[in-house]
Amino acid sequence: MSLIRQLLLSAAALAAALYLWIAYVPAAQPMLDRLGVLDLLGVEMQEASASSGGGGRGFGGSTRVVSAKVEERMIEDRVTAIGDGRAIRSVTVRSEATGLITDLPITAGQPVEAGDLVAQLDDEAEQIALERAKLILEDARVDEARISQLRGSGAISEVASREAQLTLRTAELAEREAAFDLERRQVLAPISGVVGIVDVEVGERIGSQEPIVTITDRSVILIDFRIPERVVNRVDLGMTVDVSPLGLEDTVLEGEISAVDTVVDRTSRTLRVQARVENTDDRLRAGMAFSVALSFPGETLVSIDPLALQWSSEGAFVWAVRDGKAERVDATIRQRDSDAILVDADLEPGERIVIEGVQTLRPGAEVEMIDDAAAAQAAQLPSTRS
Repeated sequence: MSLIRQLLLSAAALAAALYLWIAYVPAAQPMLDRLGVLDLLGVEMQEASASSGGGGRGFGGSTRVVSAKVEERMIEDRVTAIGDGRAIRSVTVRSEATGLITDLPITAGQPVEAGDLVAQLDDEAEQIALERAKLILEDARVDEARISQLRGSGAISEVASREAQLTLRTAELAEREAAFDLERRQVLAPISGVVGIVDVEVGERIGSQEPIVTITDRSVILIDFRIPERVVNRVDLGMTVDVSPLGLEDTVLEGEISAVDTVVDRTSRTLRVQARVENTDDRLRAGMAFSVALSFPGETLVSIDPLALQWSSEGAFVWAVRDGKAERVDATIRQRDSDAILVDADLEPGERIVIEGVQTLRPGAEVEMIDDAAAAQAAQLPSTRS
């Protein structure tokens, strides 16, 4: 008998606890209703809610809720990547001849134009050679003119005339070669840009093809980065991108796609892309790291307040208010933003959905919409914010 009495007392205690849970915990009612427990016990959900004191009910038996409008928003596919920046043009200036540096009119950070003198090598021997070549050329021209006059009188043979012409041509080539050798003693800037650190000094002897300085045109910075192959067909030349230098906080610049590679890397399944950004204020440098963001607009979906989204064993859903009654609408999440959730659902823009007071709702329940959360607090609605 003692065992039966203990079982009866335990059953009574469980029944009392279940009744108290149903009566005073509104959030338990929808769950028990979905499990069929309320129907098994013969308890109506509306009556159970009313017995809790009516904190969330109006005087006509309807549930007070706070609602929000359904909106439309375009879903975005955003791709970000880290890229390396380089100047649009960068040239390492080298000497084409061997010699002693006699003049170095550049300093690090100095802007130069194409054709400006970068370094001067000693050119005394080349100047002498040029003067000698000019004298030989002048003498050859005099001889050729004299022989041309004598040839008309028949005093000079055809062979002598051809030799004079050959001597003149050889002298002209020698003069050009001497002038070329003299020009090579001057090292000129091949492009316009900014001078880097100079690694040589006046009085230093340099060899042929030895680097002197690097000149960089950083008016435009090119950024190399990679994108996943799923968006390869959505990238076009001229497409706008957001560029953020990692070394400059809160700096977002606008660039554009300037080149797209033709081959997807088999290892990483990514495609190399190049973007260009104007460096008008000269804050960017070659070699800097950049965060590049590409946004691809997609389809338009309904946008809901994050507080409206509810979950059950069947998945996500929202409570829509239609003809003054609550209607459950299944929803599939497509994108989460900081202030909204984009979903696939049978909802229309402008339609009202419940964002507070959802705990006591059931399909077909009458609802009374109040304007804002302040009114909800005054009505002591069970809020999803807690």
